[in-house]
Amino acid sequence: MISEPSRHCTVELQALPSRIGQVRRIISAQLRYWHLDPLIDQAALGVTELLTNVHRHAQPDKSCTVEIELLLERLTVSVHDHDPRLPTVRGPSMSSTSGRGLALIAAVSESWGVRPSGGAGKVVWFTLSAPPRCAVLPTHPVYGATTDGPFELHPVTFLESGAPSVARSSVLG
Repeated sequence: MISEPSRHCTVELQALPSRIGQVRRIISAQLRYWHLDPLIDQAALGVTELLTNVHRHAQPDKSCTVEIELLLERLTVSVHDHDPRLPTVRGPSMSSTSGRGLALIAAVSESWGVRPSGGAGKVVWFTLSAPPRCAVLPTHPVYGATTDGPFELHPVTFLESGAPSVARSSVLG
């Protein structure tokens, strides 16, 4: 389910290795659609780590829900699974080949956390700061912009040639 006004996307899946790559591509495509390209690498890395944790550790099953939501210039990525056990951050040794997932998420995200989900599992989430979505204004001022209305005034602006021109409206986009 994808709804544009709230900028929210939900994907339900079994956290199997073949599905993790598909979800990463879905999240990347959704962020491109929202014009959040600078966040794709961080979000894809984070969701990969969270889904890998579900695949390796979640009991009794591997079903989970991935949600991304953009609200007030903050992207939240969360994964809900059915295992009530909360994850712990471990300090892996230099020779270990796993155990760095949550440390990676902490390193690339603005914030992260875990919350129980009503006795039916948990939600692990992280946030990324989104670039401001404001229009770039022109560097030169716009003169002669008026509104049509019940005014007695007839605004006049001058073109570069010096000839007068009546301005009706101006739109910055």
